[in-house]
Amino acid sequence: MTALLETITPGLLTTIQDRGRHGYQAFGMPVAGAVDEYALRIANILVGNEEGAAALEITLLGPKFKVLAPGKVSLTGADLGATINGREFPRWETVAVRAGDEIAFTAVKSGCRAYLALAGGIDVPQVMGSRSTYLRGKIGGLEGRALKAGDKIGVCAQAVKNIPLGTRLSPDLIPGYDPLIRLRVILGPQDDHFTAAGMDTFLNSEYTVTTEADRMGYRLEGPTIEHVAGGDIISDGIPLGAVQIPGHGLPIVMLADRQTTGGYAKIANVSSVDLSLIGQAKPGDKVRFQLIDVEESTRLLREREAALKKWATSLREIIGRSWQFRITVGGKSFATQVEEIN
Repeated sequence: MTALLETITPGLLTTIQDRGRHGYQAFGMPVAGAVDEYALRIANILVGNEEGAAALEITLLGPKFKVLAPGKVSLTGADLGATINGREFPRWETVAVRAGDEIAFTAVKSGCRAYLALAGGIDVPQVMGSRSTYLRGKIGGLEGRALKAGDKIGVCAQAVKNIPLGTRLSPDLIPGYDPLIRLRVILGPQDDHFTAAGMDTFLNSEYTVTTEADRMGYRLEGPTIEHVAGGDIISDGIPLGAVQIPGHGLPIVMLADRQTTGGYAKIANVSSVDLSLIGQAKPGDKVRFQLIDVEESTRLLREREAALKKWATSLREIIGRSWQFRITVGGKSFATQVEEIN
């Protein structure tokens, strides 16, 4: 392992996350992984990693790092006022760092969670096929915990692709983090547990993100949603983005560290394409729900993934044009690859 960063201060909550621990929910093991998987994927693409490589998830109040070795990094997701040596750290872009640089965060400006990817991917042991930190279970990441001062962060290997410095995500793919969040939802599986008045309340009210909002789920505050006969059900599986309504009638949106089963009626599920938006909400932000059907949800996700694939394909073409050269020496032609150094 090549140590790239040393943690000077850890921030409010900084953990190592990848795309999660899949295949173990039947045994009670939550998936975990990045709350905003979209931002994680982009961060990795920008430094030449596989999309699911481990990176740092930084929540609200960011850490401070000393750079120990030169490398490429990228920062996506929330704007937490990041700087390199006191100057703005460009987000959604491929950036170089050198030994002695200092990465710091000033204050949250928009969103909740930023993702810092290192070329090569963060090197920690895999647990059940994932490097993600599951805090409640104390597994994965660095000893199953958040970062602390003195921790050194290393990378696994060289990045899969050499991405030119200054490469930036297409502007139309960069999300905005509005304090009023509109979440598209699909009804069910227990929407029949709610009265017509309760359903109307759910779809036509504004809710506020409370301070009880973490990687497991977000409790919302607002008008109560009426059940037909109480909020309890026989426990069943809880998908990512499920909107539970317990007996008190207020929504809970379930996120990455959610439990695998639960006994509260689920009125709806957040569309996959909007999961990153609720993952970037912070206490005090407002939420409204908008009803769509499965076909519309699928179409939206396919359109986003197609646009992302188109950008990634154009990036591969840029890499080919920018980095592959042929030189002639003594009448012989040689192929070579050159890496930009600032």
